[in-house]
Amino acid sequence: MATTTSQTTAPSNSTTAAAAICFSKYFHSLSQTPHRLRRRMLATWTPDEELNQVRQRSGADMKRKLNWYDLMALGVGGMLGVGVFVTTGPVAHQTAGPSVFISYIVAGMSALLSSLCYAEFSVQIPVAGGAFSYLRLTFGEFVGYFAGANILMEYVLSNAAVARSFTEYLSSTFGENDPRTWRVEVNGLVKGYDMLDFPAVAVVLILTLCLCHSTKESSLLNLIMTVFHVVFFGFIIIAGFCNGTTKNLMKPKGIAPYGVRGVLDGAARVYFSYIGYDSASTMAEEIQNPLTSLPIGIVGSVVITSVLYCLMALSLCLMVPYNKITEKVAFSTAFQEIGWGWASNVVGAGASLGIVASLLVAMLGQARYLCVIGRARLVPSWLAKVHPSTGTPLNATLFLGNLGGRCHSCHGLLHCPSALMCSS
Repeated sequence: MATTTSQTTAPSNSTTAAAAICFSKYFHSLSQTPHRLRRRMLATWTPDEELNQVRQRSGADMKRKLNWYDLMALGVGGMLGVGVFVTTGPVAHQTAGPSVFISYIVAGMSALLSSLCYAEFSVQIPVAGGAFSYLRLTFGEFVGYFAGANILMEYVLSNAAVARSFTEYLSSTFGENDPRTWRVEVNGLVKGYDMLDFPAVAVVLILTLCLCHSTKESSLLNLIMTVFHVVFFGFIIIAGFCNGTTKNLMKPKGIAPYGVRGVLDGAARVYFSYIGYDSASTMAEEIQNPLTSLPIGIVGSVVITSVLYCLMALSLCLMVPYNKITEKVAFSTAFQEIGWGWASNVVGAGASLGIVASLLVAMLGQARYLCVIGRARLVPSWLAKVHPSTGTPLNATLFLGNLGGRCHSCHGLLHCPSALMCSS
């Protein structure tokens, strides 16, 4: 009887002891959590580790097929969205007056200085992570993750707003002022969120498939669209200079009616039109000669865009006095003022093309950001995988394309001017 009791008690004691050991290990691990979290947050990597050890987590390398002119076209295409059409009218009318072109010069100088920093970092750390990688290697993983999360959120939300505006400019191309004719109303949804925008979703899905197939072919598509877009900008500039007059620069209160403060305030507002050159730095792993091509592509794209923006703003103020410039569709209204009503359709077509090019570059950059964040294992590592045959971050591209398509579908969800400006 005593033997039976001792045998029954022994397993019970061993179970209790095992449970105590498990709890002890758990509490010990819990006590180590702050230290481990702090060590992980402040952990930094060397450029050599980032270029070799971390990059191997993608399984395959991205293919180096791009040249400096591809990179420059990506930078120009990313910046020449619809930002200049959104910001120039309000800034000229409310903030800077005819000196809005000087605001673009000041903002362009700021963007140029920033692009020089990107060029230097991208040469020293030629990886696809852009600002995420630069901050992660310098300040640690927490700062890098915080920046990367904000960049991804900016890309997804602003791309959704820009894709929504594609339908509006597409409508104006065909002479229709109401973009709702291209959208489908769904009963049962909250008013303001009940319009499905199929053209926007279609554009995003087509671009996603293109980006999954080949970076070189996507770059070629962007190059073609960017060339046509620059020609379109040239049309507006030449038309403005030929049909405008310098008298409009002085009416009614001189070239700088709001003074130096107005010029600087205007520069702060139009700077949003320059956002996009950072996408070029995410192509560092796909450039054939990153040492020379990256600085030429990044800095050159900012210089070209600055010249075009300044001439665009000046042509607008030559056509119409600043107090008569409308805050919305300023260029279309200006052409109507000079008797070129047909040109407003051209503006719509050119802006639609610019939106597609801007979306292509933004989607190209955001996939590479997510891929490198996946390499750091701050998001699921399968997002870091690079397809061996296409050399593209396939999983990240498909994931963000699917997420973006869902955001683009519902009207009103992200249709705000601030997001539109930030993306362009």
